[in-house]
Amino acid sequence: MNQPMHAIILAAGRGRRLAGQISDGLPKCLLEFGGKSLLRRHLELLWRGGVSQVDLVVGYEADAIIEHVGRLSERPAAAFHFNPRFEEGSVVSLLAGRETLESGSDVVLMDADVLYHPVILTRLLRSDHANCFLMDRDFTPGDEPVKIALRDGRIVEFRKQLAGDLRFDRLGESVGFFRFDGSMAATMAGECARFESEGMSDAPHEEAIRNVVLRAPQLFGVEDVTGLPWIEIDFPEDVTRAADEILPAIRADHPDH
Repeated sequence: MNQPMHAIILAAGRGRRLAGQISDGLPKCLLEFGGKSLLRRHLELLWRGGVSQVDLVVGYEADAIIEHVGRLSERPAAAFHFNPRFEEGSVVSLLAGRETLESGSDVVLMDADVLYHPVILTRLLRSDHANCFLMDRDFTPGDEPVKIALRDGRIVEFRKQLAGDLRFDRLGESVGFFRFDGSMAATMAGECARFESEGMSDAPHEEAIRNVVLRAPQLFGVEDVTGLPWIEIDFPEDVTRAADEILPAIRADHPDH
């Protein structure tokens, strides 16, 4: 199977929950750990993984992101899609990448605010599943993690909160990275457009993805990345854990990362 040639990185949000942790009001994706921004790490790993084009959906402090990307050399070709409604749900940001979603290319979709072991992205790019989720079974229960529930190898739920009577035999947290083939990417664009037209623009993009996957779970697969270090940066304590725990664990395997 060919590697996906396009990546979409959602980087429009403000990161209000990190007030006081980000200097000069910079967006979360420009947070630095070990001298490198989260965004730089994304772009370098995509470039090394053979992805030739990356589309960044920007909004809050878009100029800072554009300037930062312009200074980087080891990266795919970059295009920017401005989402002026970045205060709304991330479904609007994903819809801003509609042109790429409907281009017919395979697409890797990524949240920008994640620090992760390089093998996590490699698993996604090299997966035999044309439409793929990443799942970590070692997670802290609660309302914050977006959960993937499986029964007999198929996704039966993809949401932060699970119904009490849901039947599943495997459960994990979504890393926030996905792979879609050209047809499925176009379907995702259509579902995001439906959310907007029906007044649900405040929804997270995961809800649009959920609707699509639950309609045809047989078209999706999951790669298990349990044991590989990663963290989504949402709260001040995440910044501390990323610097003190996650990055050292990554650098134990990849000293230059």
